[in-house]
Amino acid sequence: MNEMTQVPPAESGSEPSAVRPGLIEAWRDRVAYQALSLGLVCALVAVVLLLGNQLTRQRIVDAELQDRLAVLRQVLPQALYDNDPLADAFELEDAELGLVEVYPARRAGQLTATAFQVSTVGYGGPIVQLIALDNEGRILGVRVLSHKETPGLADKIEIARSDWIKGFDGLSLANTALDRWAVKKDGGQFDQFAGATITPRAIVKGVVRTLEFQARQSTVQSNQETRP
Repeated sequence: MNEMTQVPPAESGSEPSAVRPGLIEAWRDRVAYQALSLGLVCALVAVVLLLGNQLTRQRIVDAELQDRLAVLRQVLPQALYDNDPLADAFELEDAELGLVEVYPARRAGQLTATAFQVSTVGYGGPIVQLIALDNEGRILGVRVLSHKETPGLADKIEIARSDWIKGFDGLSLANTALDRWAVKKDGGQFDQFAGATITPRAIVKGVVRTLEFQARQSTVQSNQETRP
């Protein structure tokens, strides 16, 4: 007869399948460390992105200010002011023009001229203009700051494309009858563009409304100064 093989009994006190408590604690510590590390990395990335966004935004603002200053110098002769029109700018609300940004030019503390930033609606959307006037309401210069008009047709309003915008220089409500403030197609004195009448019409509208706006403001100021 074959003898049965006996399996020796397990040694007393041994637990081969049991996990040591120290390993569990080490695993927990490792997970907590990884979570903390991941959180710190995410926070660091968020801070870097935020700082980068702020720096980029500031560069854009600075670039826009430099562009605005360059255009302002085109319409406001530097001999007329020793202040910083951009720093002294303020806003006014008008029933005809809506929100108007005002850039006062002063020399020795006295107002010598004013540039007005206004917006009118052209064919492609808003046309933002900068219009400088002296104290007598005479136009010193007009420039277009931004627009979405048709390239090749209506972009002649840009000084880089055409001298058309210089046709306003020296004009005022005093030396130009009100019915002349229109394109020739509408009976006025300003040229329209072939295939693009709406755009120059919007520019003329913005200019004459700015002249009228300055006249209204001057009347209000005079009344306030003479009031007992």
